[in-house]
Amino acid sequence: MKGTIGLSELKCTTSMLHEIRELLINARQRVAVKVNTELLSTYWKIGKIIINNEQKNKERADYGKQTLKQLSKYLTAEFGKGFSVSNLYNMRLFYMQYQKFQTVSGKLSWSHYCELFVISDQNKRSFYEKEAINSGWSIRELKRQISTSLYERLLLSEGKTNKETVLALAKKGIEMTTPSDIIKDPYVFEFLGVPENKPMLESDLEKALVAQIEKFLLELGHGFMFVGTQQRITLNNTHYYVDMVFYNKILRAYILIELKTTKLTPEAAGQLNMYLNYYAAEINDEHDNPPIGIILCTDKDSITAEYALGGLSNNIFASRYVYYIPNKEQLIAQVKAVLNEWHKQENE
Repeated sequence: MKGTIGLSELKCTTSMLHEIRELLINARQRVAVKVNTELLSTYWKIGKIIINNEQKNKERADYGKQTLKQLSKYLTAEFGKGFSVSNLYNMRLFYMQYQKFQTVSGKLSWSHYCELFVISDQNKRSFYEKEAINSGWSIRELKRQISTSLYERLLLSEGKTNKETVLALAKKGIEMTTPSDIIKDPYVFEFLGVPENKPMLESDLEKALVAQIEKFLLELGHGFMFVGTQQRITLNNTHYYVDMVFYNKILRAYILIELKTTKLTPEAAGQLNMYLNYYAAEINDEHDNPPIGIILCTDKDSITAEYALGGLSNNIFASRYVYYIPNKEQLIAQVKAVLNEWHKQENE
C-alpha cells in the first residue's frame, strides 16, 4: 500500500538516522574543541604581547595600567565584548603562568583558567587544573570544589605522614582505581544551609540530601549516579532499608551509604556489612565489582573505627560530615605549614 513504510525500511531509516546523528555530534564536538583552542591561543598571544611591551618600558607599573585601559577602549570599540581591563589583565596572567602554550589544555575553557589564575600556590593550582581535566568539571563544579577547599581537605585527610601522596595529586590529579580513592573526610554539606550545631533526624538529613541531590553528587565526586533511597532488602521475611544507594560508573560498583546523626558505632558497621553481602550475592551482575559501603557520621575515633571496620571482607569506610568548613583560614594555614615542611625535607 502506497504511503506506508515497511518494517525493513524503518529499520534502515533508524540506523541511518543514528549514524548521521553520531557523525554530526562528533563533528560539533571537534569544532567546539578547535574553536576553544584557537581562543586560548589568541588570548595567550595577546598576553605575551602585553608582557613584552611592559618589559621594554622602564615605568612598568604606570605604563601597564594605562596600556590596559587604552587597549580595552580600542579593542572593545572594534571587536566588541571580551576585552575589558580585567580580561586583558587575565590574558597577561595567562602568559605569565603558562610560558609554554603546549602546557595549556584545550579541555578547559577560558572561564576555567580565569578561576585558576587567582590561586597563587602552584601546587594547589596544578591540583585543581589536573582534576578539572580528569573529572570533566564544568566551571560551576570547579568553583564549588575551590570554594569548599577540596585540596586542603584532601591534604589534611591524608595526614602529614602521607603528604607526599597528596602533593603527587597536584601533578597527576586523582586517579580512581581503588575504593579508597573515592572517599573524602570530611564531606561538606554547606549547600543544605543547616545552621551550626542544629540537631537533625536521620530521615530529615536524608530528605535534605535528596532535595539537593545534584549538589550532593558533586560533593561525592566523579562518576556517582543516584539509584535511590530506602532501598529494601528482605532476609527471612524481615525487611531492612539502605538509606541511600549510588552506582559509581568508574569503579563499576554499587555504593551503599548509611546516614548517622551520631558518632560511629560498631552496630552501624555490622548492619552495613550485611547489606553489602546481600548486594554482592543478589544485586550485582557479572560486570559489577564488589559493592562499597560508606558510613556518614558526625564524628569517629580511630580506635572505634579500627575495631569496627577491621577484618571485614567488604570495603566499608567511615567518614565525618560537617555542615560548614570551620575556621577556613586556620585550615589553609595548616596546609601551608604541611607544604612548607614537605618542601623543606625535599631540599635537605
